Amino acid sequence: MRNAFADELLKIALEDPKVVMLSGDIGNRLFDEFKAKAPDRFFNCGVAEANLIGVAAGLAMDGFRPVAYTIVPFITARCLEQIRVDLCYHNLPVTVVGVGGGLSYASLGGTHHACEDLAMLRCLPEMNVYAPADAMEVRGCLRSALSHDAPAYVRIGKKREPVFHESIPACKPGGSVQLKEGADAVLLACGNILPVVMDAADALAKRGVHAAVHSAYGVKPLDTALLQTVFAKTSVVATIEEHTLVGGFGSAVAEWLVDRTAEGFAPAARLLRLGTGDRYLHEAGSQAYARTQYGLTPTAIADRVTEALRLAEKPATDPVVA
Repeated sequence: MRNAFADELLKIALEDPKVVMLSGDIGNRLFDEFKAKAPDRFFNCGVAEANLIGVAAGLAMDGFRPVAYTIVPFITARCLEQIRVDLCYHNLPVTVVGVGGGLSYASLGGTHHACEDLAMLRCLPEMNVYAPADAMEVRGCLRSALSHDAPAYVRIGKKREPVFHESIPACKPGGSVQLKEGADAVLLACGNILPVVMDAADALAKRGVHAAVHSAYGVKPLDTALLQTVFAKTSVVATIEEHTLVGGFGSAVAEWLVDRTAEGFAPAARLLRLGTGDRYLHEAGSQAYARTQYGLTPTAIADRVTEALRLAEKPATDPVVA
């Protein structure tokens, strides 16, 4: 995904001389071609992420379209005040790109885990939040972010993620893409957990459960048209993300569901939220290992969905499964 980001950013920069790249002193070789073809539009701001966001804000005020890039915890948590005040308060068109979303850097330990960023960024006014699932969605989300005059956050994975799209989807704020059909349940995959979710859908199919799968790359705003449809016609809607359940994509969907219910909407589906939970992982290991610790494996997801479907068969007044 990061290679796709670098390649697509260069293409966009060659089309638009206002696009500039700011790096937090990582991926320097990744951007060799960018520096060679647009040397005056690449800025290595060093390990000073708060200053990086300030520089991006100044460039945006001068008419440029800055893209600020480094590892997720350092481009979000470390400089949240600058994103809030310098970018969002002034509604500046700066695209913040975080690499290593979720547990992509699990082997480097807790400092590099990125399971709170969606919560932090989606609560900021004016901010659009994207969580693409593969390299093609990275390209589409980056183009979408740079085409809107507003702050944006694009959360990408790392490398070697499977590609599910044959071409670049037409991404937009609050968008999603359906990748698998099914009438028994709906799985909404947020970000680079999508390959696991697709495998979970295959595991459910072997149990006779046919689940639809959507890549829900639009975290803020949400694809409310999709939510309205799936909650009206199926038994279980599951949100799956490499992110804490506190304030993440599943929380956003739950908020939407509560608000719509208060407005008179009567959902047919229960909501099941799957994520990293409200705890830190105090161990270093591979991304696959970390996912296992949080119950984010195909079998574990299939088990939770199967149980939710069983409960959905019983009469209930509460549409939400904890």
